[in-house]
Amino acid sequence: MDKIKLNKMEFYAYHGLFQEERVLGQRFFVDLELHLSLNKAGKSDDMNDSVHYGEVYETVKKIVETKMKNLVEAVAEEIAMTVLERFSLVDACLVQVTKPDPPIRGHYESVAVEIYRERER
Repeated sequence: MDKIKLNKMEFYAYHGLFQEERVLGQRFFVDLELHLSLNKAGKSDDMNDSVHYGEVYETVKKIVETKMKNLVEAVAEEIAMTVLERFSLVDACLVQVTKPDPPIRGHYESVAVEIYRERER
């Protein structure tokens, strides 16, 4: 399966369980893999045969920045379901939502949730 990848999209949002997260906000990174056939687009050189990643970016941005959730799992799920619903050429998607600065004591780079969803046929 071919893929379109949108890597390390960065957003500022207010997701989290703790009041401080919902008031102060924090950075979130989203990595998105769209699984689809790019054969026709590669031959035709026509945008109508592919998925416009600018539109995908705006879709993800709207979800992350405007719909406050308790869990990054819920953010990832909404991204996956919306992408599959809105972009009919996408057969499946892999979504990773990374929280680089969660309110957890310890030494680590980040925490992340990754989900894979396929279109129901």
